[in-house]
Amino acid sequence: MKIKIIAEAGVNHNCSIKNAFDLVDAAIYAGADVVKFQAALPEEVVTKSGEMAQYQIENIGSKLSQLEMTKKIHLELKDFKKIYEYAKLQGIAFCTTSFGETSTKYLSNLNMPFWKIPSGEITNIPYLREIGKKNKPIILSTGMSKLSEIEFALEVLEKCGHDRKLVTLLHCTSEYPANKKQVNLNAIKTLKNTFNVNVGYSDHTLGIEVPIAAVALGASVIEKHITLDKNMEGPDHIASLEPKEFKLMVESIRNIEYAMGDGIKKPTKAEQAIKINVRRSIVAKKYIKNGELFNEQNITTKRPEGGISPIHWDKIINSTSKKNYSPDEFIEW
Repeated sequence: MKIKIIAEAGVNHNCSIKNAFDLVDAAIYAGADVVKFQAALPEEVVTKSGEMAQYQIENIGSKLSQLEMTKKIHLELKDFKKIYEYAKLQGIAFCTTSFGETSTKYLSNLNMPFWKIPSGEITNIPYLREIGKKNKPIILSTGMSKLSEIEFALEVLEKCGHDRKLVTLLHCTSEYPANKKQVNLNAIKTLKNTFNVNVGYSDHTLGIEVPIAAVALGASVIEKHITLDKNMEGPDHIASLEPKEFKLMVESIRNIEYAMGDGIKKPTKAEQAIKINVRRSIVAKKYIKNGELFNEQNITTKRPEGGISPIHWDKIINSTSKKNYSPDEFIEW
């Protein structure tokens, strides 16, 4: 199964539709399968008294209310249809995470291949029900979550008639950037074993090695933030990859994807050819007469393959030679 790679443009457009189009182009250049944004009406997301997360304060370099910050980084909903149409024209799948009732209803009119539920909404029953009723594939991030909360979200979706088999869970550490010591990639296996659904990984670490390792652990989806420039103002740029870095990550993931194979342990075609040269056969160590017993003094093992395999050594020892042998000659049954 091909790994789905999502270029999370998020709010890295900095409220510029041109930047959003450029992020679509960057995702295509990097080889991503999907470009994803975030849509919200700020007043539906946060109260006036809500404070910014510490990472947002540090990454922006100033302290605003969360509402003020959210207003500064979100495009108008009508802009997402333009981005959707541009992405479609350019030939890349488009998705936008919705935050709130209005954005969810608006995005329902766009033919998105799946719905993305962010980590912060995993306990939001009204939101989960609204998404679950659509019965489309869902990618559900699990940052900040316990197993019981993930099960809760899946049950809410199922009660709406949503098929659990259409859900992909994303292991995630909700820290920007995330400390590699806190990533706990082995949780990918835990999610697989616990919920019996597809599992991927949403990465917020610096660099590309962690998402590559996630693929080796069985992640079927990789989500990573993309930016035009890490030095741009905004909360997520620092934990994002610039286009060339993202491209390198995609190429590395594809290489690992090929290397994972089908899991069946058997010789490859190339190995079959090499095996002839490097496997051994039982051969005469010195001249052996007809009727002489084979023993460790008169036989040995040497390359190439083609005679009796050394796997039969114990059967040959103490058996009787049926002909004369010269040194290095294959022993016969």
